[in-house]
Amino acid sequence: MISVKAVLLDLDGTLLDTVLDLHAAANGMLEDLGRPPVAVEDIRSYVGRGIPNLVKRVLAGQLEAADDPTPPPDEALASFKKHYADCNGRAAKPFPGVVDGLKALKAMGLPLGVITNKAQAFTLPLLERTGLAPFMSVTVSGDQLPRPKPDPMPVIWACGRLGVSPADTLLIGDSVHDFKAGHAAGCRVFLVPYGYNEGQDVQGLAADAIVASILEAAHLID
Repeated sequence: MISVKAVLLDLDGTLLDTVLDLHAAANGMLEDLGRPPVAVEDIRSYVGRGIPNLVKRVLAGQLEAADDPTPPPDEALASFKKHYADCNGRAAKPFPGVVDGLKALKAMGLPLGVITNKAQAFTLPLLERTGLAPFMSVTVSGDQLPRPKPDPMPVIWACGRLGVSPADTLLIGDSVHDFKAGHAAGCRVFLVPYGYNEGQDVQGLAADAIVASILEAAHLID
C-alpha cells in the first residue's frame, strides 16, 4: 500500500487501446504514398514516442527509425495527421478496469491527470470521445512543453498544476518512457503489462508495482 495525493496516467496503452485508430491512419497514409499496408501488430510495437516517430517507424518498417533525429517527410506526416483526425477515437476504447479504477481514484478525492506524447490536437478530442475527459484535472500533451516523456518535465509541470509534490504523486504507465519520466521526477511508478512498450515486457523495470489494471492500482493506494 502507498499513500499519495495525486495520480497521473499515461494515455495510449494505459487508459485507452488506440491501436486500431492508429493502424487505420497509418494505412491511409501508406495508401496516399502508394505503399503497401502495415500490420496492426507492427503498429502496436511502434506506438509510444509520438506521431512523428510513429510515422518514421511505419515508413522504415523498424523500431530503430525513431532514434534518427531527422524528422519524417512533411507529406507523410501531413497525410497521417489528416487520416488520424478523421478516425481518432472511432475504435479506441478503455482497457478493462480503467473506468472503474478512475471512479475509485476520484472517490478517494485524488486529483487525476493525463501525460501523453500524443499531440494536443488529438489528445483532447480523444479524451472527450471516450468519456474520460471529466475525470481529468490536468492534461499534458507531447507538443505542449519543450521536452516530452521520457524527460520528467511534463510530470513535474503537471504536479505543479495540481499543487502537489512529485514525491506525493503516483504515475501509472505502460512503458519504459513512463517509468523513466516518473522515476526522474521523483514519483512513485506503477506499470501495467498490457500496453505498448515497444514490444518489450515491463516486468524488467524497477517500478513500485506491476498492476493488472487501473482498478488494481486504486486498491493499492492507502
